[in-house]
Amino acid sequence: MQVLRNTLIVMALCGTAHAATAATNAATPAAAGATAAPAAAAGAIPPSKQALIDKLLDLWHMENVGLNMLQVPVSDAVTQAKAVLQGRATDAKRDAAMSEVVTEARKFMEDTVPTVKTSAQKLMPTKVAPLLAERFSEDELKQMIAILESPVKAKFEALLPELQKSLGEAVAADSGPVINPKLQDLKQRIGMRLRAAVTP
Repeated sequence: MQVLRNTLIVMALCGTAHAATAATNAATPAAAGATAAPAAAAGAIPPSKQALIDKLLDLWHMENVGLNMLQVPVSDAVTQAKAVLQGRATDAKRDAAMSEVVTEARKFMEDTVPTVKTSAQKLMPTKVAPLLAERFSEDELKQMIAILESPVKAKFEALLPELQKSLGEAVAADSGPVINPKLQDLKQRIGMRLRAAVTP
């Protein structure tokens, strides 16, 4: 039962990240509108096409690329903590330590998700919008927005890895100086919890 409980806690951590995403998404339209003009000017994208691209990005939430980048190392840290504690601490100490580890990880996600999402939203007009404008016509963008069953959907999905790679690398470079020290601090705090739990 305790193992199941810890598993559910880790799942809840991921759920918290998604909740933070939903909360931030509520402010996305305003941010998208604020960045549309600079993007159109920089890439000479026609206003009508820029409007379609903005709507498409709002529907697909490409800014979640940054969120996925955060979830992987944090989930790994929680999983490693659980593995270290397994068989090396009493049930009471293990459960108490895991509860604290998950709390630390949850706080980290709540603190850093807005930073990464803001970074992604800032970079999308220069890293994603130009690719969409180059590869897709206005008619194709309209088809995707309408979520029609058509060959253009496969074309868009085939481009997603390139879009995610382009934005992901830019977000890592842009938000890394802020996120990396906090990630190291999280790992240190987790290490302290583990040492306290396994010390007789």
